[in-house]
Amino acid sequence: MKPTPTGRLLATATGTDLHLTRQYKATIEDVWASITEPERTARWFAHWSGEGRPGATVRLTLVHEDGQPESDMTIIACEPPRRLEVETVDEYGRWHLEARLDEADGVTTLTFLHHLDPGTDVTTTGPGWEYYLDRLSASREGTPAPDFDDYYPAQVEYYRSLSVG
Repeated sequence: MKPTPTGRLLATATGTDLHLTRQYKATIEDVWASITEPERTARWFAHWSGEGRPGATVRLTLVHEDGQPESDMTIIACEPPRRLEVETVDEYGRWHLEARLDEADGVTTLTFLHHLDPGTDVTTTGPGWEYYLDRLSASREGTPAPDFDDYYPAQVEYYRSLSVG
């Protein structure tokens, strides 16, 4: 499998965002559940425990990574079923993430934003998010999960070539 990278870099008032989208033939509420309910997030990214509300900190366990690393994640905004914004800090840096959902004509669009800190290496971050978002799609569709080796290092050159738009 050779997945096609979709990420873009967008200039914002505060810096640069990595911007990726996926579409699903599903209700916005169902896609929202896929990105917020711990049992469903564990299918493609991580399990979390704690009180899921703005201002709260939850415990995140990356169940598909070697050693299942854990970290605390702060919920900045939670506006069901349209917007989730979170932040976590680990040994790789600060991860300020946002998901926005919109539904039209039975199709829900997930817009995923990684609000990049200066110096974030998009050549590793981009392929990683492509992989995880494709895992989300596979978990929703009941298809086999993708292999990370199809994303990294295969997508490094694509992400190296991006310019801020």
